Order: sequence, then structure tokens, then C-alpha cells
Amino acid sequence: ILHFYHLAALDYVIGPETAPFIPRYKGDYRLPKAINDKAVEHYIQALTMRRKAQEMLAIFGAKMPHVTVFTAGGVTEIVTAEKIDQFKTYLKELTSFVDNVYVPDVLAVANAYADDWFKIGTGCKNMLVYGVFRLSDEDDPAGQKQLFKRGRYTKGQFAPVDISKITEDVKYSWFDDENTGLYPGEGATVPTPRKKGAYTWLKAPRYEGLPHEVGPLARMWVNKQKDVAALGEKAFSVLGRHFARAIETSLVAHAMFGWLDQLVPEEPTFAPFDIPKEGSGVGLNDAPRGALGHWITIKDHTIANYQAVVPTTWNGGPRDDKGQRGPIEEALVGAPVKDADNPIELVRIVRAFDPCIACAVHVLEVKGVYKEPKSFII
Repeated sequence: ILHFYHLAALDYVIGPETAPFIPRYKGDYRLPKAINDKAVEHYIQALTMRRKAQEMLAIFGAKMPHVTVFTAGGVTEIVTAEKIDQFKTYLKELTSFVDNVYVPDVLAVANAYADDWFKIGTGCKNMLVYGVFRLSDEDDPAGQKQLFKRGRYTKGQFAPVDISKITEDVKYSWFDDENTGLYPGEGATVPTPRKKGAYTWLKAPRYEGLPHEVGPLARMWVNKQKDVAALGEKAFSVLGRHFARAIETSLVAHAMFGWLDQLVPEEPTFAPFDIPKEGSGVGLNDAPRGALGHWITIKDHTIANYQAVVPTTWNGGPRDDKGQRGPIEEALVGAPVKDADNPIELVRIVRAFDPCIACAVHVLEVKGVYKEPKSFII
């Protein structure tokens, strides 16, 4: 809801001449007036739905965003029958909004822009998923007992994930080159802010030496979700990413009813956990934006090394040591830009990935056609 309505929709919908609908890029806005006006109404309605979603999550998370209940061994919030009923009331309203407003709005945008935006923003066409929403308490080293299973799609083939094949390159990142090409568990993050040729604070994660996209499209494609799979090659596009995110949102919303019914009031939600004196571990999950990995080494009860490879690192990372572009970079290559002063085409491509702008900074020196560099608001 947040991503589509409040971070991306205004690239396709014209609102009134007042904040937050202006300033905006000039461009081709194609929605019929009646549909456009309804989408503006839904933009406002979505603000209320976002607030209610945060209130719903705070029932078990204490606060939202940035929930505070997680701790080693479980969570600190206790389940009660009253909380279950409150959560379910919110969930029914939000699920109705997703199915009857959000998904139809995405389809309306897709229909209006289908001629070209199912072809623009292809990217690397490799997909990586760690998996999320466990469906069993049994050990699951392969990540297959989850609502969205672990897997990858590399060079046109579906395959399992071997995390030992994940590395991070730093040739074009402001980090010490001595630590390039390492498995994250063995990696180090040593800043070199004046490094020649570098242009970003993101590393370049690679699986078997290749860039991989992560996020809703990756999850739906790797799990062969029927609606997304039916798009075929058109799924690898700006509209394909928006469609996959909408479909996934509906799937998760409906699945939550079953998970809610599994909660037992007053049952313990925390098991004591002793942190070892020494050890190492890996935590893999799929966050909304995509594959999220944490690697930690403990010595003498102290964190000796900690590395995180977050979704925007996968999607927004720079070229690697071989010069291969990251997924967002690749998606931008060849994009038609009608007006360099209003590059709405570029922001549509980037925003479809839902990048965490706080996760990284890129600085590019533009040479060639323009005498002066241009700054674009993403």
C-alpha cells in the first residue's frame, strides 16, 4: 500500500495542484479522467489504510514501524484473545482494501501503460529468493517449508540456493579492494571514501558471479505464482514488478487469517536462549524488498564480525569487478527518455524496485552530451 500509492502511483496519476501531488515530473499520464480521479481518491484512502495497518501490527509488535518485541528466543508480547480479535478486525478491512482497491488500481495502470511499460526496465532477469513465512516448526535447511520458498532463477533455469556461492565485489564501491569477492561471512567493511573510480556506498552482491534481482517479482517468479508466470517475459518489466507486488500482498493478507487462528492465548512466546561464548551463524529471510542476509561471528561473548547484505544492496548495487551492472543499473540501460529535464521514465524504472534510498548513496560524474550534471529526484 505504501509503495504503490505513496511512493510510485504519482508517476502515473495526476493529482490536484497542491501538495503532496506537486511538484511532479511532466510526462505521459494516460489514465482516463474517471479512473484517474478515482485513483486520487484511493491515494487519500490509502493513507488511512496505512495507519490502520500500523495500528494492527502494533497489537503484537508494541509499536510500528520499528517493532520492539523481538529478542533472542522469541518475542516479548503476550497473546490474548482480545488482541487476536482486534487484529482480525483490522485484517478484514485491510484485506478488502487490497483485493477491491489496490489490485484493481494496479491493473488499471497496467492496462493504460501496457503498450510499452511491460517491455521497459527488464533488468538482469536473474532472480534470488531466501524464502519467508515458515509453515512448519521442523528443520528446513533448504527453505522449502515456507509460504514463499527459497530458490533462484539463473540464466533461464530454476535451481536451489547454495549460500556459499554468494560474494560481494567492491571495485566500484567506497570500500577497501583487499576485501573484494569475499563470502559475506568472511567479509569486512573498510571505508575508503576517496577511492578512485568508486561511485557508491553499496557493495555488489553476486551469486555464482552474476547479479540477481530480489523482491516481490523474484518471489512470485521463483515460486511460479500462476498470475505472474502467465505474463511470461513481460514479467521482467516495470509493470511486472508492480503487478507481482500487488498479487503477493493479497496472498499474504489472506494467509494471515490462518496464522492468526494458530495463536493460542497466554501461551509462552519466549524461550530462554544462552548466547554462546564463540560461534558463527547466518540468518536468511525475505523482507518486503527482497532477500535479506545477516552473517555474524562471536568470540568471547562479543561480536567479532558482522555483515549484512540487504535487498537494496542486491538490486541497487554497482558494477562488480568484471564490470557487470547491478539489476537496477541494467534495467535503466536503453530506457527511452523523451525529456532529460523531466526523466519520468527513469524514476518509474527505479521506483518499481522499491529501493531503500537510506541504504545507499551513489555519486556519478556525468560526461558526454550535457555540460552540466543533472540531478534527478527518485
